[in-house]
Amino acid sequence: MLKRYFLEAGLILVIGVSAQAQTQTLPLTDLSAFRPQAGNWQIVGDVVINPDLDIHEAGKDVQPVKQGKKSKGAVAVTNQKAVTFTSGTGILLNLNDDSKKDHLVTNLEHGDLELELEVMLPRGSNSGIYLQGRYEVQLLDSWGVQTPKYSDIGGIYRNWETEREKIYMGKAPLSNPAKAPGLWQKFKISFRAPRFDASGKKIENARFVYIDLNGVRIHDNVEVPLPTGGPIENNEKPLGPLMIQGDHGPVAIRNIRYTVVKPVSVTVQDVTYQTWYGDYKLISDFVALPPAASGKLTELSCEVLDNEDAYGSRYTGTLTVSDDAVYQFFLAYTGGARLTINNQQLLNAQSADGWWPTNQANITLKAGSYPFEIINYKNASWMPPRLGFYVQAGADIKPLHAFNSYPPNDQPVSPILISPGSSPKLLRAFLDFNGDYKQRLTHTIGVGDPSGVHYVYDLKAGNLACVWRGEFVDATPMWHDRGDGSFKPLGATLFLFNNQPLAFLTVPTDAFPVITREAEVRQGEYRSKGYAVDEAGRPTFKATYRGLEVEDKVYPKDNAIVHEVAIKNLNGQSGLYYKLAEGKVITKNPNGSYAVDDKSYYVRISGVTPQIRESNGKQELIIPVSGSFTYSIIW
Repeated sequence: MLKRYFLEAGLILVIGVSAQAQTQTLPLTDLSAFRPQAGNWQIVGDVVINPDLDIHEAGKDVQPVKQGKKSKGAVAVTNQKAVTFTSGTGILLNLNDDSKKDHLVTNLEHGDLELELEVMLPRGSNSGIYLQGRYEVQLLDSWGVQTPKYSDIGGIYRNWETEREKIYMGKAPLSNPAKAPGLWQKFKISFRAPRFDASGKKIENARFVYIDLNGVRIHDNVEVPLPTGGPIENNEKPLGPLMIQGDHGPVAIRNIRYTVVKPVSVTVQDVTYQTWYGDYKLISDFVALPPAASGKLTELSCEVLDNEDAYGSRYTGTLTVSDDAVYQFFLAYTGGARLTINNQQLLNAQSADGWWPTNQANITLKAGSYPFEIINYKNASWMPPRLGFYVQAGADIKPLHAFNSYPPNDQPVSPILISPGSSPKLLRAFLDFNGDYKQRLTHTIGVGDPSGVHYVYDLKAGNLACVWRGEFVDATPMWHDRGDGSFKPLGATLFLFNNQPLAFLTVPTDAFPVITREAEVRQGEYRSKGYAVDEAGRPTFKATYRGLEVEDKVYPKDNAIVHEVAIKNLNGQSGLYYKLAEGKVITKNPNGSYAVDDKSYYVRISGVTPQIRESNGKQELIIPVSGSFTYSIIW
């Protein structure tokens, strides 16, 4: 588990910083950043998709969008009932037909590239993003697919060659974190272009260093030996444009950010070491003492240590860089450490029993050679000695240490992963809301379902904290060694909102209560009464609130979450409200559902008309409560 946290929390962070490169935003105020095309691509201000309708269904009725103050004119599009848009800027929209179906090609040409963007697909639609116009990352409405293929969203597409040596069969994503049609989905792509020698012969294949979809890593270090199907040219070159497929169906794209990365070289030489043994709490406890051993190394490695624990070590050497640039270095280790480059202290974390440190720092260097020093010490028997020294070099994270000093697949602590099995699994633990320790929820229960649709319920507030699909939870932080009481949802987790959703409001504009320890113990406020489990193994949560009896039943259905809320003993009282959702922007969809937090997820409810209101800088979706009600969360 130690390795996992280094990689996820540390190495991912250094990906975005590169030598001699600045992240830029591709302007979407007009189409000047792209080559001419047939007219199926346009710049718009907003896109609304009816998630219930497939683009292949016949729907010819014109349904213009009613415009607000910021938009001019209404536009009906094909399929009119599935996709509508309003004029403006900021979003690329493809609406192809038999006569207009060009791909969209950037003026920009790139080699190594870091790329971020958001995509939105209608039900049944299909497109693709081609790095260098040749290597396709598939875009497809793949919501609910259990076992994704190369042809699903995020897949690296195949080619259609027939000669054996030219065939490439593509690569399926590791999992499917796809969202429902009509929701924005976030891609992060790190691409390494093919390499060629002076004669033009290819000496290295193109490679996707990683691809993340909705915050989940779906590809890791995948070589692509040949262009995939439908390239701009069926050859390979050092440079090529971005290309977005335009002949397979509607797609919307926004927030395109990229970094064109120049490959650089970073090496270490002349490495020496010194070691000490003892129960050290600070670097000053040992570094001035005569070492127990010293010598030279061909590679930076902590394998020179004679003991697994209670040690101090010092490594020095020469660092050589090929270009004038800002470099980002990352140090991974157990215990405590200090990093100095060119006599400049970059990192200093002195803790003999440090857990999962993920330290990084930037330094500006001119082409040349510089001295470096790493000091590492540990007094924590439950962790093995580990030392990794990395640099961001082009599109790669390059290790500067020996393989065994920090093995890439090393797991000093085996992860404790919990699965529901054939029946629901209930697990009490703390939850860091949005991954933030400062927002830790202490009275939560995770409910894992065999369907692969899971949630965490906050017993203290009577609230759904988060939902996700895929694997259940990682309980290592809770159960390894002394633990900290928390677990981590596995997969693309959708965090909803904090605090109590049920409240009596004097007027409908009053804010909902914020749960505090004082409020929890006051008589008459919301109080959990535990839960009962039905024959299927699913819980119904029980609580009281100002004389009311509250029952919450949450369960998966049709790839979504259904939430049934029953209120007893209301006896005609008025002023009771329930908050269904909150977010930056909430809008009503053509199918009657509500898109929450700028189209991050949907809420669907029948039998009552919710109100969208402003509160504390956000929008909320609330309903008056007169009895029981049911709503769904779809993402």
